[in-house]
Amino acid sequence: MPAMGRFNTLEILRPSSIGLFLDGGELGDVLLPTRQIPRDAATEPGDSLRVFLYLDSEDRPIATTDRPKIQVGEFAALEVVERTPVGIFLDWGLPKDLLLPHFEERTNRPLRQGDRCMVVAYLDDRTRRITASMRLDRYLDRESADYTPGDAVDLIITGPTDLGFNAIINHRHRGLLHKSEAIRPLRMGTRTQGYIQRIRDDGKIDLSLQPRREALADTLSAQILEELQKAGGRLAISDKSDPALIQRTFGVSKGNFKKTIGGLYKQGLITIDDDGIKLASPS
Repeated sequence: MPAMGRFNTLEILRPSSIGLFLDGGELGDVLLPTRQIPRDAATEPGDSLRVFLYLDSEDRPIATTDRPKIQVGEFAALEVVERTPVGIFLDWGLPKDLLLPHFEERTNRPLRQGDRCMVVAYLDDRTRRITASMRLDRYLDRESADYTPGDAVDLIITGPTDLGFNAIINHRHRGLLHKSEAIRPLRMGTRTQGYIQRIRDDGKIDLSLQPRREALADTLSAQILEELQKAGGRLAISDKSDPALIQRTFGVSKGNFKKTIGGLYKQGLITIDDDGIKLASPS
């Protein structure tokens, strides 16, 4: 059965003056409005289109090819459009704003227009409407995480803590990115690739924005050598350079950069001086 609040591939049933009607299974015929039909799409009956399903202003299932900022089961930081007696309405990238009911609000002060809040989208059992909640932990997986140190994962930053930044891993688990691992600016809602650093005895997960040292060294070594080749054999960057310059150039901390060029130097692949690094001349 097609899932509300998610992308689905649906078969075209028939065209009409207002769009295309798609086979929504138990949801019935679902309209994809004319303005939402991709120009290069095959639109004959029997063809299929990938669409997002939600309820329109009259609570009828409707399809769109627009990509919302959040789907059911996902987490995102969304901006408050309006606060009303019914609840708080959030901008999720579709014409009908996403409702955050008052009882799902979890803040130190009432949310106001222009505020950003971290929410999860769920399907209300009673109304079948896509709804937002700030009670994130209710929708995270409570089972032990099946990760291995070094695994690449998708992260969403949920906010700062005294230790660093809390993050949600693969829309399923909580993790912590310690301050020492925050090698670039982060804020609530930032989406980034990260890596499992360690799984503690209590099940809590420590994260990193960089791969494990062994993998990082191999990747970074290749990147440095490639950049040297492109630059004609010399780069004006070394272990004496400003950390911000190293981060902008290679996306790593100064410490990791220093260790990597040290390894390249020991292998006889580069030379290092105060002004930069240089490809070693063939012996």
